Amino acid sequence: MGLRKLKPMTPGQRHKIISDFNSVTTDKPEKSLIASKKKSGGRNNDGKMTMRYLGGGHKKRYRIIDFKRNKHNIPATVKSIEYDPNRSARIALLYYKDGEKRYIIAPEGLKVGDVVESGKGVAPNVGNAMFLSDIPLGTVIHNIELNPGKGASIARSAGTYAQLNARDGKYAIVKMPSGETRMILITCLATIGSVSNSEHNLIVSGKAGRSRWLGRRPRVRGVVMNPVDHPMGGGEGRSSGGHPRSRKGLPAKGYKTRSKTKYSNRLIVEKRKK
Repeated sequence: MGLRKLKPMTPGQRHKIISDFNSVTTDKPEKSLIASKKKSGGRNNDGKMTMRYLGGGHKKRYRIIDFKRNKHNIPATVKSIEYDPNRSARIALLYYKDGEKRYIIAPEGLKVGDVVESGKGVAPNVGNAMFLSDIPLGTVIHNIELNPGKGASIARSAGTYAQLNARDGKYAIVKMPSGETRMILITCLATIGSVSNSEHNLIVSGKAGRSRWLGRRPRVRGVVMNPVDHPMGGGEGRSSGGHPRSRKGLPAKGYKTRSKTKYSNRLIVEKRKK
């Protein structure tokens, strides 16, 4: 993975830093694994805006990703590494030995021609999906299930990873990308390695138009609104706006919103660092 810094030929290119896409091997997605994706513009079925600052953007087609990795002990060859407009990570197209094709999130270091597998008795190589009971301690992992068979929900975005620290009875102790340490059932699957496109956080769009292409509309600050629209609005001149809070009045900047009775509180060994 690498980045490209453009020459300042125009104001929009002066600070622009984009991916060089060197790891991407094809620009045509697998037709059998794409679905249509409808835009809502932030409106519900009555046409009422329920999410602000959404709308427009380039048309996208959804790539159907295999987050379950439930084809156990059937080897698959990596056919291509592709760009996915719906996520920050790259995706890999797998050709299974029985003829089936599936997309997975590509881990860092996975190349075309590599063979990956999932299930019991699999070697802990990059791209292989294994049960937390079988993964060696200290291994860097991603695409982690929280409930067995439900599919991966943790560490899926570009450059993220978790680490398997220990096992205690029926639970594995995993350090999450946020820094939180929590217990996960050892019957859950996880994939070896970290997620690809680790330099995604260094990308600089360079101009507002690129945000519009992604479907993001301009965001209005609360302090410049009227009092009727926001708790921090109104006042003569540039007033400070009072205590920082959301449009609905919830305090921001440090106010804890996590429920004290949440079921997963008992699974958290160490909270994330502030």
